[in-house]
Amino acid sequence: MRAQPTGSHYINGRFHDSPNGAELVSIFPATGEVIAKLNAADDETIELAMSMAESGQKIWAATPPLERGRVLQKAAAILREKNRELSVLETLDTGKPLQETLVADAASGADCLEYFGNLAGSLTGEHIDLGGSFAYTKREPLGVCVGIGAWNYPVQIACWKAAPALACGNAMVFKPSEVTPLTALRLAEALTEAGLPAGVFNVVQGFGDVGAKLIAHPKTAKVSLTGSVPTGSKVAALAGEHLKKITLELGGKSPLIVFEDADIENAVSAAINANFYSSGQICSNGTRVFVHSSIKQAFLKRLVERTGNAVLGDPLNEETNIGPLVSKPQLEKVLSYMRIGQDEGARLVCGGGAAEVATLHGGYFVQPTVFADVTDQMRIAREEIFGPVMSVLDFETEDEVLARANATEFGLAAGVFTKDIQRAHRVIDSLQAGTCWINTYNLTPIEMPFGGYKKSGVGRENGHAAIEYYSQIKSVYVEMNGVEAPF
Repeated sequence: MRAQPTGSHYINGRFHDSPNGAELVSIFPATGEVIAKLNAADDETIELAMSMAESGQKIWAATPPLERGRVLQKAAAILREKNRELSVLETLDTGKPLQETLVADAASGADCLEYFGNLAGSLTGEHIDLGGSFAYTKREPLGVCVGIGAWNYPVQIACWKAAPALACGNAMVFKPSEVTPLTALRLAEALTEAGLPAGVFNVVQGFGDVGAKLIAHPKTAKVSLTGSVPTGSKVAALAGEHLKKITLELGGKSPLIVFEDADIENAVSAAINANFYSSGQICSNGTRVFVHSSIKQAFLKRLVERTGNAVLGDPLNEETNIGPLVSKPQLEKVLSYMRIGQDEGARLVCGGGAAEVATLHGGYFVQPTVFADVTDQMRIAREEIFGPVMSVLDFETEDEVLARANATEFGLAAGVFTKDIQRAHRVIDSLQAGTCWINTYNLTPIEMPFGGYKKSGVGRENGHAAIEYYSQIKSVYVEMNGVEAPF
């Protein structure tokens, strides 16, 4: 099983290698098998990528916006044509079930390219009447943007960053996670095939040191990161030192609140999606499930029944709906939290350890796990685990659950289940989170801005809001009369 790309990097419209760079490998998480070997970028490769991006950006910025939009739309069509091929590659790289990647990865990336391609021609300024004289504004690109991706949604994240950046006339140098380096290269190929000028979208592989060099580079105008809060803090500090604009989409410990009048079947579905989809490796996951005490037992009973129906196995089999974790370090981290939960006194309802798949030895599989009787002070209720570990907490009153839901440094997402529409909106208005859902969870259409409050991030991705973070406003005053002066 091999997924070796033509080259480690993609610069100026073609593959490029840096044989002097440190080795970087992609591992199929279901078996631990190495499926591709690449090299991290050396300093010469970084300089080449930044130089080509600067040159390509000038050409791209001079391209009419409608034409820029057509290129993005064509790239979207190419991703859709190659969706199965890209989905298989994404599954090999991440371990996520093919059942998921077929609908949620390259397909979502294509939606993003199409959306911002349609938006490109509408990015106009405004006319300001000043009573004789007037002013106008222009929306201009920033220049060269650096995107730094995460390993849970590699091609989707690359599209979420590239599409608005390119729609606004910027160039991008994108560094995928060193854990999942493969599909961003295929996105770069698709953009070139769609007619994107050379140098406008480049992929540079590497570890944290490569990311730091890209952030600090004098040609970098803006940095967009998807990652953990600790990584975001480091990126923000480095970007601030060099006065770079930033967008940070970071982690969370999001609350999902289930009131006593909720439809239990729908609420259980949402809790499953909010904890076990992608083996729990989603930043917005509702990992603190607050359930009203009056329905707690009914909720847990149905949750356990349905979790027992999960199909854990070979992620390349479309019947599988829970695959392995992405890496051995992530496996060890998640298993440690499962032990911590039990040591702290939470009641283990189901799961709680590693899982074996008979035909896949060496895979990073864990059982979907539910803890009940969890208290707010437990580490499993406070710290981001990034695995299929659900904490169920009891509550009695609306005021109580709001206070507890907001008592966290995070603020990425939140959800509420209730049939009382007034309560639904009242609770959502009081939750300190940037992305919220009523009677569903974790749906992130491209049209809706996505991002967090507090330590969960800076700025927004997707929707019209993303344009504000990949462009700048130029104001122009036009004097239609004479100019007076005191002398």
